[in-house]
Amino acid sequence: VVLSEIFANILQDPNLKSTCLVVDALDECEVDLPKLLDLIVQTSSISPRTKWIVSSRNWPSIEKGFDRATQKASMCLELNEKSVSAAVTTYIKSKVNWLAERQEYDIDTRDAVQRYLSSNAHGTFLWVALVCQELTSIPGWEVEETLSAFPPGLDTLYMRMMEQISTSRTAKRCKSILAVASVIHRPIILDELPSFVDMLPRISGNYKALAEIIGHCGSFLTLRDRTVSFVHQSAKDFLTNTAVEIVFPSGMAGTHYAIFSRSLQVMSLALRRDVYCLRAPGITIGQVKQPDSDPLSAVRYSCLYWVDHLLECQSTEDTIRDLKGSDQVYSFLCQYFLY
Repeated sequence: VVLSEIFANILQDPNLKSTCLVVDALDECEVDLPKLLDLIVQTSSISPRTKWIVSSRNWPSIEKGFDRATQKASMCLELNEKSVSAAVTTYIKSKVNWLAERQEYDIDTRDAVQRYLSSNAHGTFLWVALVCQELTSIPGWEVEETLSAFPPGLDTLYMRMMEQISTSRTAKRCKSILAVASVIHRPIILDELPSFVDMLPRISGNYKALAEIIGHCGSFLTLRDRTVSFVHQSAKDFLTNTAVEIVFPSGMAGTHYAIFSRSLQVMSLALRRDVYCLRAPGITIGQVKQPDSDPLSAVRYSCLYWVDHLLECQSTEDTIRDLKGSDQVYSFLCQYFLY
């Protein structure tokens, strides 16, 4: 609430120049979407110098959220197919030029790539981006023979990526990472990843190695500022629907249980009285300085969401039986929950 008020005051500052605020993929906001919609609607009318540009899937709940906006203009891309197609064509030319320079394509290879992308993109920017990303790892002399391996349509492309992962040396680890990424309640950082996926101890904290491991997960995931997230909501949808049996051999409830169980383990190892060595119980949170080697960085997600995963894993009889026969929750609450 306080941050929203500060933001609104900034927008009303008479010294503020013309400002355009852009929010992409509003439908991918999984936490507090109604609050974000309210913020956009409320602030859209308080300053004539401020404009919002918002993109989203055609979700009725989002459209209804914007009903209260007094000044708005909407555009449905499905009804502007020619404009979208022209934009995708421009994007293809740009990506092909980038690939040709980076991979040193000859003229024939460059033209073949452009023809294939233009014929199979079907107005989808993401498909073009994913194919081009895959082409960066293929030698120029092999590209023309490989193009047909990239089928049109996102789901078919995702399935090809999944098949490649399944036959790779790192298949088990990559599937574990994808499973965890699919059920967590917020994107996790690299420090938190080893808490939920089996890795060698020396890899924890080795950001270069962790980034390479994420790179082995096809193009499903992206890494930005050490935060692991999906390249697009459609990638997550594919894993939790079409490929659910591949990614979740023990079911999604099994992954929730694994995250819950491992969360208790890592928290039990990391949590202790005065973990930041403040030695001053009356210190305010604003005075707390995180140490360079933050003992909570690897367990921050676990501290916030372990109970959520406990609730979501209780949908199978095996899980319920394991929980009833174990005192791990009771022991954690008694020994580590409060200090």
